[in-house]
Amino acid sequence: MLRNRSGRSVIQSAIDIKRWQQQPPSVVEARPARCPACGAASCPLGGAIQLQGHGRRERQVWGPANPDQPPEVISVTARRYRCLCCSAVLLVVPRGVLGRRVYSAAAIGFALALWGLALAAAAEVRRRVGPARIVGQSAVAGWATLRRWARDVAQRRLFAQAPDPGPAASLRQSAAVAAASLAASADPTTRALPLEHRAFFGAAHAA
Repeated sequence: MLRNRSGRSVIQSAIDIKRWQQQPPSVVEARPARCPACGAASCPLGGAIQLQGHGRRERQVWGPANPDQPPEVISVTARRYRCLCCSAVLLVVPRGVLGRRVYSAAAIGFALALWGLALAAAAEVRRRVGPARIVGQSAVAGWATLRRWARDVAQRRLFAQAPDPGPAASLRQSAAVAAASLAASADPTTRALPLEHRAFFGAAHAA
């Protein structure tokens, strides 16, 4: 559970992005079991619903849908809820959508693996992960967003479950440590795939 700048709690559903797009869940299907702010049950036995539907919100998600596909921009309809007990406003999103980040968790994990494990150039990582086709001069040879992700990994603000790379690690080494951990958490059926592909699928579940 994450908290965004507006104070809303962002909760990931068990439904992945693809299934959410194909069939958006109803207000009942997406409703969390409890309020993460106060712990109140959303539907107490014999009582009134405490987490009530509070509208919807469109969220853009950037990145490839699959490691072998080109990056794209899609829109998902997140569901909002309001807790009657504590007035918290919750935003329920598909699994793999991160609070405060426009790129999917899978895309970020893929980018870290390409840069940290496959040792691809930052510009190549941007080409395979970023949907923008027109970029500034500074992005021709590099990608500031990629370095920011690696810095967030090193500072435990992104994929905090990954091993600590240590204070002496470079940004690229931090990316490699996180990507290796994500790849290790991928489904066993992906073992024959390249490490960067496994990091893609692992990140979607580990976020």
